Amino acid sequence: MSAKGVTARPISGGEIDQLADGRHHDPHSLLGPHAHNGGITIRVLRPNARSVTAVLAHERIPFLHESRGVWCCVVDKDEVPDYRLDVQYDDAPIPADDPYRFPPTVGALDLHLIGEGRHEQLWEVLGSHVRSFDTDFGPISGVSFAVWAPNAQGVRVIGDFNFWDGSAHPMRSLGSTGVWELFIPDIGDGTCYRFSIMGQDSVWRGKSDPMAFATEVPPANASRVFTSQYIWEDDSWMTSRAARDSHTGPMSTYEVHLGSWRPGLTYSDLAEELTAYLLDTGFTHVEFLPVAEHPYSPSWGYQVTSYYAPTSRFGSPDDLRYLIDRLHQAGIGVIIDWVPAHFPKDDWALATFDGTALYEHADPRRGEHPDWGTLIFDFGRTEVRNFLVANATYWLEEFHVDGLRVDAVASMLYLDYSREEGEWYPNQFGGRENLDAVAFIQEMNATVYRRVPGIVTIAEESTAWPGVTQPTYSGGLGFGFKWNMGWMHDSLSYIQHEAIHRQYHHHEMTFSMMYAYSERFILPISHDEVVHGKGSLIARMPGDRWQQLANLRAYLSYMWAHPGKKLLFMGSEFAQSDEWASERGLDWHLLQFAEHAGILAAVTDLNSVYKRTPALWERDDDPTAFEWIEANEATMNTFSWLRWDASGGCVVVAVNLSPVPRTDHRIGLPFSGRWQEIFNSDAQQYGGTGMGNLGEVIASAAPMNGREFSAAVVLPPLAAVFFEYRPANN
Repeated sequence: MSAKGVTARPISGGEIDQLADGRHHDPHSLLGPHAHNGGITIRVLRPNARSVTAVLAHERIPFLHESRGVWCCVVDKDEVPDYRLDVQYDDAPIPADDPYRFPPTVGALDLHLIGEGRHEQLWEVLGSHVRSFDTDFGPISGVSFAVWAPNAQGVRVIGDFNFWDGSAHPMRSLGSTGVWELFIPDIGDGTCYRFSIMGQDSVWRGKSDPMAFATEVPPANASRVFTSQYIWEDDSWMTSRAARDSHTGPMSTYEVHLGSWRPGLTYSDLAEELTAYLLDTGFTHVEFLPVAEHPYSPSWGYQVTSYYAPTSRFGSPDDLRYLIDRLHQAGIGVIIDWVPAHFPKDDWALATFDGTALYEHADPRRGEHPDWGTLIFDFGRTEVRNFLVANATYWLEEFHVDGLRVDAVASMLYLDYSREEGEWYPNQFGGRENLDAVAFIQEMNATVYRRVPGIVTIAEESTAWPGVTQPTYSGGLGFGFKWNMGWMHDSLSYIQHEAIHRQYHHHEMTFSMMYAYSERFILPISHDEVVHGKGSLIARMPGDRWQQLANLRAYLSYMWAHPGKKLLFMGSEFAQSDEWASERGLDWHLLQFAEHAGILAAVTDLNSVYKRTPALWERDDDPTAFEWIEANEATMNTFSWLRWDASGGCVVVAVNLSPVPRTDHRIGLPFSGRWQEIFNSDAQQYGGTGMGNLGEVIASAAPMNGREFSAAVVLPPLAAVFFEYRPANN
């Protein structure tokens, strides 16, 4: 172990034991090259090797085995030479490189930001990344691994490159931040790996990488090294998005579960088929149920195990990028469901990650969700908040996603959510608000709106929490929109009643206007309304088959004309008959029947009228842009109102939710002259009777409903009719 009197840097048996047992917090301080006594001592950890040789530019130096797989040699040089290894196991020597001769791949500034919980591009530092180093022998490529595990005694990288035995690949701890790091040469994209983490209880746990960009296809669950090679072609969309205000634009969203829209399609297939369908039907946006990796398909993606990895069920992360790119090129916005409220207990994922409650709150009264059997993030921990805030940013920046719909916000906001007395404890002020979660939500919204202009965040929040869509600087949560769960509940309750009983529930269709401007709202008929025994949307409509279909057309028309953006779950646009089931596809064969094709035609035309009529979307959050014409005709089951655009144009909406046609129904109007019928849900092409107003009505000077002018209109049975004012010179 010496050359010309140069001796090896000493190492104790205890240090060797720590290395071999995986307990050493800094294996690089012992392994790799180190100057000592005028030479360079090189130690490598190669358990089970029969021999190890250092290969230098002009010589080969054999290593001597010290103990427990630790090998040592001494190089008689003043400076660290470039070297490789030849490692012999049972057969011929295998060329190899030494992971412990490379510098840290996580810098001091990154560690500082991680420690503060302020690293907004965390995914660029932690996780796995293909990197290259220049050496005298040429560039060396490999993969850097970094993981946050502050309470671990030791961390190893295991993978298909080391037969899932990490004894030769212990990681080093980079100080007080709890980050462990290792660069492993000669591996690359496609490598499957995990972290093997020894907790303070001395138990090794195999954990998938929380920051992995890709995974194996479930039920396999290893992480996979992935480097995006995708070249985006949506520059025009991204430029216009940055200047766009989503609040004052049209938003008609088609909600999709990727696995059951048309089963068997990949991301690439969907890029063609889904894009074409959305162009045909006229939706402005598509919203995907969670696309992050999840092990259990029937969870629909709402139990996430890999927050930075798109599910591999449908292809690679770049295939998902292609899908989003194609949608953007077609002028369609993309929203994804994002689930920061909870995560599953799978022992290979985030739960007890380093042997302690790391990502989850340690107290089950705040760390476990009683309804879903899942764990709740510790929103008060800076690193956990950083993990989630960076994740929101990641999807918006790296995948060009246009919006995040945040799931189960109410469960985050309230400490007593779905808990009995004694199952929760109050905040420091004695209240039931989760102040840590509030701070996290505000930080997330403030960060993404600052970093990514033109995007939108949407809250699924089912309570009366104030200021959900108010800016964070004024104490609000900072979301762009909130799902209007009250409107959804009331309107579905009303429409399910037989017409003869609707007069007693008339307020359920008008009450939403009492709070319509308290937040910026989206009207959702989501996946939650067509599962768990609720039946499909068409199945919830009363009456005979014709009445069911007419009710559905009228209800959707009422929804499209009501203030607020729109969201409709897949299948409802063509009156899917059966309740949605995630493990099978939609009943596309129904479109061969006229009644289903008629519903699809009505929705398509609603989207067309909606997009070209600014009065239906331009001033959704302006109470002066809506006026009731008649809100109290309960015995006739009729409603009528006005919507105004920013230039003074207006649309009249009249809805008859009785099976009795109203052939001479007079309504007050703001202008005299011609009002063109721009939509009629009773049109024959939709499956209706064809009753209508022959294209227009004429308003005359006959006071009605407090207005100077009025017109007699025909309201078909179970139908909605839209009119747009046409001045005389038009």
